[in-house]
Amino acid sequence: MKTITNVALAGATGNLGPAILDQLLKAGFNVTVLTRTGTNHSLPSGVQVAHVDYESLDSLTKALQGQDAVVSTLASVAIAVQLRLVEAAAKAKVSRFIPSEFGSNTLNEKTAALPVFGDKIKVQAALKNEVASSGLTYTLICNGPFLDWGIMVGFIMNLRGKSIELLDGGDRYFSSTNLATIGKAVAGTLLHPKETENRAVYVHDTAITQKKLAALGKKVNPGEWKEDVVSIDDLYQAGWAELKKPQPDPNGFIFPFLKTSIWGSGYGCHFETTDNALFGIKELTDAELEEELNGLAK
Repeated sequence: MKTITNVALAGATGNLGPAILDQLLKAGFNVTVLTRTGTNHSLPSGVQVAHVDYESLDSLTKALQGQDAVVSTLASVAIAVQLRLVEAAAKAKVSRFIPSEFGSNTLNEKTAALPVFGDKIKVQAALKNEVASSGLTYTLICNGPFLDWGIMVGFIMNLRGKSIELLDGGDRYFSSTNLATIGKAVAGTLLHPKETENRAVYVHDTAITQKKLAALGKKVNPGEWKEDVVSIDDLYQAGWAELKKPQPDPNGFIFPFLKTSIWGSGYGCHFETTDNALFGIKELTDAELEEELNGLAK
């Protein structure tokens, strides 16, 4: 396996992209950011920019010439673009492709069967096909929900608003990871290409229950909290009911299925074995997690 030096990043903005870009630069990679023709972004010094037409296989292939790896954080709804990027990487003789996974455990059969992950499964299939036909390799990164971002926007817990939704009572463990740590996992994957070749890697900053997270939240932001106990099965059924409508509301099925994949029984979002040690990632202690929550509460 060749050493990876040059990395193309598709999706350097948004929630996750900047954290990945930061960690790639800290690890010493030469980074080229792919951006749509006609757009301009403020990027750190030393970052190369390649303007591309994501609808053109030739444009993408040309931009990926000389790159050792491609990291994609593009929205999973852009399935045609993702598949075209995989094909372009293979044509350009790129060594490693990290697709836009960065979430639930889609290697779990129950999770993979949820309709919100259908496009990710198609990208996985395309990558496996390229492994057999072109020699392109891949790594899938599973990190559970974003810990810091998920709390800031109230998805995991509304810390400032003092409320939490306890799925099936909130006693089930789930893995969760800060954005910067996901960036470290990406950089670590590319620094250890052989050990991470053609497989999923699992990382987390913590594995915790919602009840314990709520207890820490109450400690850093005391007062009257609202706790709603919600059934995963009810969420799951509501998601399907919305999806079957002639014009379904995406928010009416995406979030129920995402929550099912994270907090549902048997969906594999509690990573009992991780690749943290390979990447030098240490789990947060209770004191460190409390300190992080204290910062997020302000």
